[in-house]
Amino acid sequence: MTAAPARLPLAGLALAALAGAILLQAVRDLRYPRNEALRAGVLYVRSPEAMRRLTFGFQALAADVYWVRALQHYGGDRLDARAGAAGPRYQLLYPLLDIATTLDPYFNIAYRFGAIFLGEPSPGGPGRPDQAVALLRKGIAAMPQKWEYYHDVGFVYYWRLRDYQAAGHWFQRAAEQPGAPNWLPSLAASMLTRSNDRATARFMWQQLLKSEQAWIRTSAERSLLQIEALDQLDQLEAALRRVGAQGGGYAWSSLIARGLLRGVPLDPAGVPYELEPSTGRVHVGPQSPLWPMPDETVHPR
Repeated sequence: MTAAPARLPLAGLALAALAGAILLQAVRDLRYPRNEALRAGVLYVRSPEAMRRLTFGFQALAADVYWVRALQHYGGDRLDARAGAAGPRYQLLYPLLDIATTLDPYFNIAYRFGAIFLGEPSPGGPGRPDQAVALLRKGIAAMPQKWEYYHDVGFVYYWRLRDYQAAGHWFQRAAEQPGAPNWLPSLAASMLTRSNDRATARFMWQQLLKSEQAWIRTSAERSLLQIEALDQLDQLEAALRRVGAQGGGYAWSSLIARGLLRGVPLDPAGVPYELEPSTGRVHVGPQSPLWPMPDETVHPR
């Protein structure tokens, strides 16, 4: 009964140290150029097991520090990608997530949202669905009855790797776990019989909108907008083909003049679409929060 008060000062010091570490890193990233911050990042302990031993009884706090560092690394490199900066990116993302989840094997958000980070296509993301699967399998090893991890592995195979047999296998494994929703068996079956259609992708992202984690819901909202944009791209390109090239090229003005558009069309995020005059192809621009779009070979026209 007397042990708890004695731990309070120690816990307070630990929390203060964590806050100080996060503040120090944030100040440093603001003060120094991004390439310097990236080089400094390799000074972090790279061995998850070594870090676990070094942190003694404060593994959960250290895991939070590494999770924050992973967020900083991903966010900074994503900004570099938008700005067109050259050079390698996201090299530390998987090691940072690996350490965070070794320090805290039950770090649910690091597994699930970390996998979304890793699977984001290049150049806006790492383009490493293999690492996303590896991270989720690590979560399964720690929590083998958590159906969400099996579902997320299946989702990576469907959405990023286009391996529908593997996706169906993982969705079926998810359906076998305690507390799994009743729609998973039919989803597993559809993977084995259906092609890569947007309706299935839309359904799966709509299920993720119900996640307990705000990060997952935010990613689902963005992906649903991307699917809406893909539908709009099909419609716009079909309209351009019907009207045909005018004066040697395709232009929005030809659709506007015929009353098919009121102005330059906007994507679901409110950013103007980009049109290639020579081909009539329409794209989401790199300034849009929906860029980069999913690999369109996943969504054949």
